[in-house]
Amino acid sequence: MPHLLAHAAVTAAATLTALLTSPAASHAADDAPPGTPAPDCVHHYADRRYTTVVNDCDTPVSVTVVYSDGRWAPCRTLAPRDVATFAGYGFDGSRVTGLGNCLPGTA
Repeated sequence: MPHLLAHAAVTAAATLTALLTSPAASHAADDAPPGTPAPDCVHHYADRRYTTVVNDCDTPVSVTVVYSDGRWAPCRTLAPRDVATFAGYGFDGSRVTGLGNCLPGTA
């Protein structure tokens, strides 16, 4: 039984990873594409699994992570000193190219 549960957990994790890194999952229906680059006071640290974004600005900012394959993450608004975690760049050869300003969805 423990083997079956472990197999189910691995399968669920693989499915979730595939969904989160697919182009369809990377855009919320009401998020606009990224606009201008995010301010220099917003920083990011990216790896395959996660992209951590830190708002070191004195004002709130709405940002998205932009990937080299044309995808972008759902827009999120971060208050000053907030930290947010976005999807990483995955295993498909894509990379994080930067952060963009965006308009969060209204739904």
